[in-house]
Amino acid sequence: MMTQKATLADVAAVAGVSKMTASRALRGAPEVSQLSRDRVQQAAAQIGYVANPLAASLSSKRTQLVGVVVPSLTNTVFAEMLTGIVETIEGSGLQPVFGVTNYNPDTELDVLRNMLSWRPAGLIVTGLDHPEAAKILLRQSEQTLVQVMDVDGTAIGNCVGISHTQAGAEMARTLLASGARKIGYVNCTQIFDIRATKRLDGFRGALRDAGLEITAIQTSDTPSSAPAGRAQTRQLMQEHPDLDAIYYSNDDLAAGGLFHCLAQGICVPKGVILAGFNGLEFSESLPAQIVTTRTPRREIGQIAAQMVLDGDTDKCVQLMPQIVYLGG
Repeated sequence: MMTQKATLADVAAVAGVSKMTASRALRGAPEVSQLSRDRVQQAAAQIGYVANPLAASLSSKRTQLVGVVVPSLTNTVFAEMLTGIVETIEGSGLQPVFGVTNYNPDTELDVLRNMLSWRPAGLIVTGLDHPEAAKILLRQSEQTLVQVMDVDGTAIGNCVGISHTQAGAEMARTLLASGARKIGYVNCTQIFDIRATKRLDGFRGALRDAGLEITAIQTSDTPSSAPAGRAQTRQLMQEHPDLDAIYYSNDDLAAGGLFHCLAQGICVPKGVILAGFNGLEFSESLPAQIVTTRTPRREIGQIAAQMVLDGDTDKCVQLMPQIVYLGG
């Protein structure tokens, strides 16, 4: 025999408060005393009551959800950003829900439609560059919108991130200052990663300011990984053995490039300088030194979540990445 589902009225009866007070207490409304809030929450736990966010959204026009759209959950970069989001909204009554696009514009559009159908309290979306259909959805949404990781472009709502164009240019200037003149570039399966493209544009621009061009570019449709970086570096250096520096679109590829060089007896960084992007923690344990751009991923997540909590509109925060030398 099925047990009857606990209702809000049951919670109110057990807690000894009105149904309205019980509802407000479960939503974390500030006008409810801490004593009443504790009694209601204890009563809900005692009888196994679970609130219906969809029903609540019909009256409030929003749920307590915060939609977060990222290209990947396997990439440490986005995992750290999500950590910042979760830390910041903890205790607020809001709950993050995640959607993954795999860098696919069609998938991104589907994820956004599904997210918005839940009437979230806020929406945090990766990047500024979206398909036009997705931009229309974002412009028409009533939620607090925050676009993260990038500030190179025009935001639809709030934004917080770094300038990838400037990051690429700064890395080029760093390599040039180290004496590099014949520089290669390695990228993997980022046809839709506009931010990597922006970094490459900034990198090329700084080289041209110095009267130079990238010597060779090696790309692949395989997923970005250390093995892919090793394979791409092998092919690049077979065709251009005189390179004195290689710029990679991320640290995973740079690590793979380092493993190739070590296997071939190529000294890093004296024989060839390897440069990555993100400043991931594992890079500190590499057996030889690479140069990379450390990005404030966790802080980006924290600021984005606070923007949602504060209900900000049209606010833009640019953070500064840092060139660091890791490993060795």
